[in-house]
Amino acid sequence: MTDTTKATTPRTVEIVKREQCFKGFYQLDRVHLRHELFAGGMSREISREVFVRHDAVCVLPYDPQRDEVVLIEQFRVGAMGKTDTPWLIELVAGLIDKEGEVNPEDVAHREGEEEAGVTFTSLWPITRYFPSPGGSTEFVHLYVGRCSTEGIGGLHGLEEEAEDIRVTVWAYEDALQAVRDGRISNAASIIALQWLALNRAEVRGLWS
Repeated sequence: MTDTTKATTPRTVEIVKREQCFKGFYQLDRVHLRHELFAGGMSREISREVFVRHDAVCVLPYDPQRDEVVLIEQFRVGAMGKTDTPWLIELVAGLIDKEGEVNPEDVAHREGEEEAGVTFTSLWPITRYFPSPGGSTEFVHLYVGRCSTEGIGGLHGLEEEAEDIRVTVWAYEDALQAVRDGRISNAASIIALQWLALNRAEVRGLWS
């Protein structure tokens, strides 16, 4: 058995060339590089295509008094042909893409208002993660947002971005069951709801 307890993680990457293959709403680059190997030394030159995206912010709106969450539903082109319907049940989410915008919490508050009509009184960081680092630069900041679900619901979204969003309030247990039975099938929503399942008592204790 190999002893990995004292192993060090490689850190050196040498960029030989980077070229832009496409630029629209998103960007595709081709990167030629060499990287440090676990066994020592450097790899041969390799080429990788990378999908260049802005970082994202996702928030699970949660009312600790009513034990309810707010979820949105909207059309997702990437889900076409993969599921029964490309209208997915998701969290409130947005990109850090406005000029001068660097704070993920500012995006969380903005998207809560725009996508669901909710106002967050507190944000609880869950985690930060790469959803698909084998081919994308996207980095996700994930939160639970404290809010009131009273009067929340209906149709939302920005007309200039062609957003058509349906907002619904769910009992926490119903949302968790939707994860179990596959109705909720996107990573951020699954991670956030499972995190809440593990930490709900603490969250309700501090926020109620």
